[in-house]
Amino acid sequence: MSKTILVTGSSGTVGTALVQELIKQKHNVIPLDIKHSYWDKKIERKTIFHDLRKPINKKSFKNKPDMIIHLAANARVHDLVIRPQLAHDNYLMTFNLLEYARNNNITDFIFSSSREVYGESKTGERRKESSTHVTKIKSPYTASKFGAEALIHSYQECYGINPVIVRLSNVYGRYDVSERVIPLFIYYALRNRDINVFGKEKKLDFTYIDDCIDGFIKIVNQYNKASGHTFNISLGRGERLIDLAQMIVSSLNSKSKVSSTSKRIGEISSYTGDISLARRILGYKPKVLLKDGLIANIEWYLNAMKERRVYESQRRNLKKRGWV
Repeated sequence: MSKTILVTGSSGTVGTALVQELIKQKHNVIPLDIKHSYWDKKIERKTIFHDLRKPINKKSFKNKPDMIIHLAANARVHDLVIRPQLAHDNYLMTFNLLEYARNNNITDFIFSSSREVYGESKTGERRKESSTHVTKIKSPYTASKFGAEALIHSYQECYGINPVIVRLSNVYGRYDVSERVIPLFIYYALRNRDINVFGKEKKLDFTYIDDCIDGFIKIVNQYNKASGHTFNISLGRGERLIDLAQMIVSSLNSKSKVSSTSKRIGEISSYTGDISLARRILGYKPKVLLKDGLIANIEWYLNAMKERRVYESQRRNLKKRGWV
């Protein structure tokens, strides 16, 4: 059945792909973001531009949403170590959305959380959704996600919000020319620049964009089964970052050399998601291994870089950080 769905963070990597798929499935989507969309003119024309740090007016939308999917966040872990105010903004955005939902009797609320809430994992450990604890929080970003999850559960208890929490892990693929690890390594490899990995043994669970979107769509289409649950949506397989860098260098026939230094403050060294709950309840079955997803990602990236504005955008962001 068609639903009216408010999607925050609709101009981002996950947001763009999710809005596109929801529209394909005949849902009425209300995209909301503070930023313009690079990738889809139709989404750009439909986007409601709003700073979620401010309350949402009851009359902000032509049609009241049946469901909210909250993706918007300041999402760079190290950035929030440097500027913890951004973590406060994440929490505030979630609060304002929950208040909008409460005041408008919207109960279906999907929240995009993060594998960061698990903290550090043991080698070979697969993290179940129940294995979180406040004492394991490593960074202000993690605290903003953990705190938002707690706030959502409080609105479930007190105000009838009917939530689903989705913990994502290193989503990659099209619509990303940011400073995240994969587009950053591609940028460096194309220019034969040396690549430094923060943490020689760092091993994380990378999720191709199509598998990520499939997880969200399964939740939307089976909301009665999904509601009240927290799900890991990932590949369920850890990959070393140093191996990832070597794969990118090899795929591009680059002369870049790969080295490593210590991990940065606030970052974790190991995470692999246990996705058995999502398999059992949603029928979630990720299909794309990292080696195959990287080939598709690089092909998309090379085509995207033909657009000068995309190249300049990534270059500006990297220059701000002193990385170019």
